[in-house]
Amino acid sequence: MTARLLLGLVAGVVLLAGCSGDPTPSSTASATPSHATASTDSDPEGIATTADLVAPLTGACYRLTTAELTRPTNNREPVPCGSSHTSRTIYVGQLTQVANGRPASVDSTDVQRQLARTCPAKLAAYVGGSRTARELSRIHVVWFSPTVDEGDRGANWFRCDVVAFARAESLMPLTGSLEGVLDRPGALDTYGLCGTAAPGTSGFVRVACSRRHSWRAFSTLALRGGTTYPGMKAVRGAGDTTCKDRARARASNALKFSYGWEWPTAEQWSAGQHYGYCWAPG
Repeated sequence: MTARLLLGLVAGVVLLAGCSGDPTPSSTASATPSHATASTDSDPEGIATTADLVAPLTGACYRLTTAELTRPTNNREPVPCGSSHTSRTIYVGQLTQVANGRPASVDSTDVQRQLARTCPAKLAAYVGGSRTARELSRIHVVWFSPTVDEGDRGANWFRCDVVAFARAESLMPLTGSLEGVLDRPGALDTYGLCGTAAPGTSGFVRVACSRRHSWRAFSTLALRGGTTYPGMKAVRGAGDTTCKDRARARASNALKFSYGWEWPTAEQWSAGQHYGYCWAPG
């Protein structure tokens, strides 16, 4: 079984009020899954059937919990999309189970890389919006594939599901289709990333902006660097001035304003998050 990464989106934070005071770094844990794998179960009597080898359908809806998003398998049955649900399948593809000319199991690194490339790209095409809008949203993609046993018996499908986080531990009920949602005016007022307090403080909890909040992530800042993490000092200093300038530009009083710069951890960097967040009250 391959290791599954959790992309924790809360890293170090520099908070400043106006232009005075020393930066106060802080960290907290509020992980958001970057991906998962799942499948259906076989016959409860233990007798192999072909039902668990059938690919799921694009457009199917499910009632998933956040705990299920990081498990390697999932036996949920789809529910009517007109009823309460928390995930929707936006793409069903076929696994390439060959690596270096040899067969590869569904949990191999090469096969999992295929899902890690494909599903985020399918999400971007599905929800639309700019890269920044997608980075600022609470909308994410999770992916699911057959069990090793099902793969050995011929199942070669995978599915990509869209989900939206209300809080770190709960998903938003999905109503209607999220197709093209981030192209709509005001979409981030519902699906954007907000906080219940200043980032890095004890009362801070990440929430969707449709929930009660007092701070908002209003911009992202791409950071330079390759596969090797530049180091906390480098990423901390890389965005502070830029975030301050951006916060000043949107503040009603350019001489007195608050902002926060949040940088990625080494773990987040290795998982692909090469950007940080600029925060402000709002």
